[in-house]
Amino acid sequence: MDPADSTDLTRRQLTARAGAVAAAAAVAPAALAPPAAAAPAPGSAPGSAAAAPAPRPTADRRSCLAVARALLVLDDDDQPLVPRYRKVLLGGGLPKSTAAPKHVLVLGAGPAGMVAAALLGRAGHRVTVIEANGNRAGGRIKTFRTGGHENAPQAFADPKQYAEAGAMRIPGSHPLVIGLIDALGIERRPFRYVDTDPDGTPRYRTWIRVNGIRARRADYAKDPRAINRSFGVPKKYENVPAADIVRRALDPVRDEYSVLRPDGTRADKPMPELLEGWVRVVQRFGDWSMHRFLTEHAGLDERTIDLIGTLENMTSRLPLSFLHSFISQALISPGTAFWELDGGTAVLADALLGRIRDDVRFDRRVTRIETREKGERVVVETVSEGRGGPVVRERFTGDAAIVTIPFSGLRHVEITPRLSYRKRRAITEVHYDSATKVLLEFSRRWWEFGEDDWRRELDAMEPGLYDKYRKGRVPADGRLLGAHPSVPRGHLSEDQRTHYAANAHLSRDQPEAAEVIGGGSVTDNPNRFMFNPSHPVPGSDGGVVLASYSWADDARRWDAYDDEARYALALRGMQEVYGRRLEVFFTGVGRTQSWQRDPYAYGEASVLLPGQHTEILLDMRTPEGPLHFAGCHTSVKPAWIEGALESAVRAALEVHGGR
Repeated sequence: MDPADSTDLTRRQLTARAGAVAAAAAVAPAALAPPAAAAPAPGSAPGSAAAAPAPRPTADRRSCLAVARALLVLDDDDQPLVPRYRKVLLGGGLPKSTAAPKHVLVLGAGPAGMVAAALLGRAGHRVTVIEANGNRAGGRIKTFRTGGHENAPQAFADPKQYAEAGAMRIPGSHPLVIGLIDALGIERRPFRYVDTDPDGTPRYRTWIRVNGIRARRADYAKDPRAINRSFGVPKKYENVPAADIVRRALDPVRDEYSVLRPDGTRADKPMPELLEGWVRVVQRFGDWSMHRFLTEHAGLDERTIDLIGTLENMTSRLPLSFLHSFISQALISPGTAFWELDGGTAVLADALLGRIRDDVRFDRRVTRIETREKGERVVVETVSEGRGGPVVRERFTGDAAIVTIPFSGLRHVEITPRLSYRKRRAITEVHYDSATKVLLEFSRRWWEFGEDDWRRELDAMEPGLYDKYRKGRVPADGRLLGAHPSVPRGHLSEDQRTHYAANAHLSRDQPEAAEVIGGGSVTDNPNRFMFNPSHPVPGSDGGVVLASYSWADDARRWDAYDDEARYALALRGMQEVYGRRLEVFFTGVGRTQSWQRDPYAYGEASVLLPGQHTEILLDMRTPEGPLHFAGCHTSVKPAWIEGALESAVRAALEVHGGR
């Protein structure tokens, strides 16, 4: 479509006409009400001191309705698609068709590509899956482990240990992926997003450490004043936990499509009110950033935004789409149960690959896609990466193709004839965010220790060592790094000890023992978010901690460092939160994953910019002749396996000819 033919305002046109739009915004749209004129009292929902006229929406109702349908997974008649998708995915497969079988090329062996390929193959089509990775399937499902379908070498000092580079938790509210896991016979167990007692009772004993103040989460919830005051928030927010400030800011938006129950939980409104409510949300806030929402609509000041940004993981994505962050929260309620897979998330990739292994061509990066009117309608040119052998080129031909390559990577693939303007614009402009993980292995699960455990272990190494750590009198030359007898030898060199000693957190501030199972802590240091393993690995006394999990600009600051350099810095950040003494259990082994630097992922996920939901999201999933598009980036659940599975079933139905 030629852009000159469109009468809709685009984001570029909006920028050029910003002044005119503001001047013309005298009449509020029939959507959300503007903020209340009066400033909220303590304990009430935040709002601006003076209600300004709401700006005119820049997206037409048709686009907003389409986005709302995609969000709720509805068809054009507003009927739910998930039951049909479940039947296809978990039951009878694709519907019967009188059309002749096709040869389908599936570009990418992530969950979307593998599921689509399995469905089409089961329906009688010939399938060839083309994967750029030399030996690994799964896309952003990636587990650091020993063995697996990729025959990976030993990942950690303890060969039994494993940890997630990518997807690590699966919401119980995602029916397709939960159903698929159960149908494949994969064992799942609770992911402890919040730390618990051994019986699973939440404790909220993990740490918040910001502005030099440390507090247990439970203590902060009871009395947030010390931490809130350290940010300089207004008096009305001094005694309101950050999570409650966010909830109150978002509740008026949630009221559009859901109702608050007496017990504090929410229930969706019935159709069609549910759909219409989401249409209003998309139309009202579709081109807003989260920062704009918090300032203009919620009426929050800069200091309060700093507080909730730091504690609730919003800072790095404040300039990005409000809808992205809001939808993520809307689809996962506070009571949502999370699950992890026994053996790592990659066991799901193992199972999916097992169904199509003979149809997969690894080590084939797509360089060119050509579509034709007749005969072999799709031609795909590839090149190997030359791992351990010569670089080779290979051509594949088929009747149709399902493209699951992230658009940030598809940008470098030549496609002839040229795709439509709207598709090319989507490929060019869609925003992919960064995410980086740094994982550290320890020979003991020290985060579960009480003070008696610490005293026993440290004094067994050297009498009085427990008190030396408490008083900040331990040597600073790195000799205690990995010094506990339980640490396997051979993984820490003297050079590493020197490097770690130079970066160690030197302080007399020794916090009390964490004494937690699972859960995560938050800090304003570069580590930002840390997660403890939810379960021990059978036969191992140690564990791997997600020492740093960061996004956007926070992640890019880690990406400037080589892998090995990140481990010393991540250990220092953990020492600042948990205390210096944890160094004695560090094995010297770490693993790290930068999804922005990954040569096949090109970023963590498609985290859209303001306006992109209504401007380009729908174009990302629209077929172009024999080319069909799948992957979580074509759904409204980017970065979630559920979104990938929704897209896989949709694309398989398109190719198969069923609806």
